[in-house]
Amino acid sequence: MNALLESFLDHVSLERGLSINTRKAYADDIGQFLAFLDQKGVTSLNQASRKQILDHLMAMKGRGMSTNSISRHLVAIKVFFRYLQQEGLLDRNVTDTMDSPTLWKILPDTLSEREVELLLNAPDLRKPLGVRDRAILEILYASGLRVSELAHLHLSDLHLDEGYLRVVGKGRKERVIPVARDSADLLERYLDEVRPMLCEDPCEGAVFVSKRGTPLCRQRLWQLIKQYTKEAGIMKNVTPHTLRHSFASHLLANGAPLRVIQEMLGHADIATTQIYTHVHPDRLKSIHQKFHPRA
Repeated sequence: MNALLESFLDHVSLERGLSINTRKAYADDIGQFLAFLDQKGVTSLNQASRKQILDHLMAMKGRGMSTNSISRHLVAIKVFFRYLQQEGLLDRNVTDTMDSPTLWKILPDTLSEREVELLLNAPDLRKPLGVRDRAILEILYASGLRVSELAHLHLSDLHLDEGYLRVVGKGRKERVIPVARDSADLLERYLDEVRPMLCEDPCEGAVFVSKRGTPLCRQRLWQLIKQYTKEAGIMKNVTPHTLRHSFASHLLANGAPLRVIQEMLGHADIATTQIYTHVHPDRLKSIHQKFHPRA
């Protein structure tokens, strides 16, 4: 169970881009719950019941903890269980039916199309690493990949002549994602001109590699995005997840069906997509004007 918690904490910090303090709060709150389960002899979260969660919260109340603190603990547990369910690590989510005063839905800042252009143009294409980094940003935004999916992207996953990538996402599920021609051109330039300079090992299959020829890890990808966000003058907390969220939001704003976005994001449940891709106000307005008789 502790290994699952560490995986979740990596997810919220590296992919969601949450602060160190938020990560610590999650670690403390969920860690207390796991310790409670351990005392009850529960060795797997699939064995955890709704009653045990309520017992844990009641025990906290008995120790004099405030309602706000108890609510925060419940929210942390719900977010943790939802993550495990989305990862295919939980048979059923017993927290789905548990109400909380406010459900903490964590959505990153969304970039405007102008901000995306600023970010994509930040790397210096006169430099080899600039070409690599521009290709990274292009693929993240053009395909909506998770940072972990980008880090594990293999040369055999690329089908640029046909205009798509093959991605192995959560739960080892494969999906096919279209790639825009401009983004594919940048990626091909990186593969032809830069990657051979960085990696001489013919056995290395990772698409994106470091100066030492080793696969780029999630942490380094996260750092690169922070670097170019600053260079682009964008005053937002931009993470790899922000680009994924912008990918979905811009598709939605331009009329893409939610089911199509769900497929490209690799969500098993469309409810996840509805939460993750908040409805763009401009699209709501256009739909209202198009279909409402009094618009």
